[in-house]
Amino acid sequence: MTGRRAAGTSAGPGSTLVTGIGELTTNAPGGPGTRDGDPTGLVTDAVLLLDGGRVAWAGPAREARDAVGHALDGREPDVTVDAGGRAVLPGFVDSHTHLVFAGDRAAEFEARMAGRPYEAGGIRSTVAATRAASDDVLRAGLARHLDEAARQGTTTVEVKGGYGLTVADEERSVRLAREVTPEVTFLGAHVVPVEFAGRADAYVDLVCGEMLATCAPHARWVDVFCETGAFTPEQSRRVLEAGAAAGLGVRVHAGQLGPGEGVRLAVGLGAAAVDHCTYLTDDDVAALAGSWTDSGTRPNGTSRAVAGTVATSGAGAGTVATLLPGVEFSTRQPYPDARRLLDAGAVVALASDCNPGSSYTSSMPLCVALAVREMRMTVAEAVWSATAGGALALRRDDVGHLAPGARADVVLLDAPSRTHLAYRPGVPLVAKTWKSGHPHP
Repeated sequence: MTGRRAAGTSAGPGSTLVTGIGELTTNAPGGPGTRDGDPTGLVTDAVLLLDGGRVAWAGPAREARDAVGHALDGREPDVTVDAGGRAVLPGFVDSHTHLVFAGDRAAEFEARMAGRPYEAGGIRSTVAATRAASDDVLRAGLARHLDEAARQGTTTVEVKGGYGLTVADEERSVRLAREVTPEVTFLGAHVVPVEFAGRADAYVDLVCGEMLATCAPHARWVDVFCETGAFTPEQSRRVLEAGAAAGLGVRVHAGQLGPGEGVRLAVGLGAAAVDHCTYLTDDDVAALAGSWTDSGTRPNGTSRAVAGTVATSGAGAGTVATLLPGVEFSTRQPYPDARRLLDAGAVVALASDCNPGSSYTSSMPLCVALAVREMRMTVAEAVWSATAGGALALRRDDVGHLAPGARADVVLLDAPSRTHLAYRPGVPLVAKTWKSGHPHP
């Protein structure tokens, strides 16, 4: 990779021209140089122009001279980068993480690998460590994990609370998360804390009352762990409806530890996403697929198995099934059946679920590799789900794709194609990342 800065320009997002791209994934079907019927908007021998923190143009090199000149009004780009035949794709959108925490659960992981099954109660050890930590300790851990994710190509991150479980600790969790991302989720209903043992309904009263009122100003979303051992469907509905009444969007944890009513509850409440989806009934799958048909905003694309673009990610969109393969890798549970969902017409996202207990990875490339190897997704489907799918799960139309006007979140791979993300698992293939046009690090 080579680069140059035009004389007299200042450091900043400015304009960046990336040339010599062997394979460009735009997730913008119908753009210059894309093939009909390809929802991933793949362009070969491509050029990408970033300007002012946004994508200004993307297309084949043969059209670039006139298009770039027009987009820049005849100006020379501030920076030119030669990709040297390597692949470029949108920054990963990680729509499910738990990054505000303290402590370590390596001993729990080691024991589980020796045969002890994962139980939701393990969350409580992280709650104790998080409550005892200072703001500075939590802030430093959050920054460390975000930097780690960015080095692996993640440019948009959702962050949940859920490891405080008191009014004060949940408020500081979402407040600290809001310092680094607008995608903040209030998860006071993660588990019932020990001080409310045997009084789950009383804890739900607190979550729906004072805790929600205190946390909502810092959050965009409300979430609940709707599982046996956590919260019942009735309790979950109370939490989600209270959050929605406070102006928060709805997300749900469901189907992780066994089948239940959580998926259909999420769809019925118009949730943006329901996450885990490891155990699904036929009715669950039909509800997820039907949420897009009923909304009339199914993403475009001729393939039901790769649901097309992020252009219709508004409030009327359906419910995304967010799959979290890092959890199954770390807990030895069965992997979700992504093929079943995709073939039914559901929309799938991939996310890391980065947390200290059940999925301590921030690597979206690893999630892509696991989805291809263990969940029967094609490389195209997995990459789309980790980028455009994540954007849909957050109801964002400015990230997850590289159409003109999108945020300039870009990943350059040290590989000739996106296939290498699954073909070479565990290899650090991200050569460079831009977020809003700024290179990282």
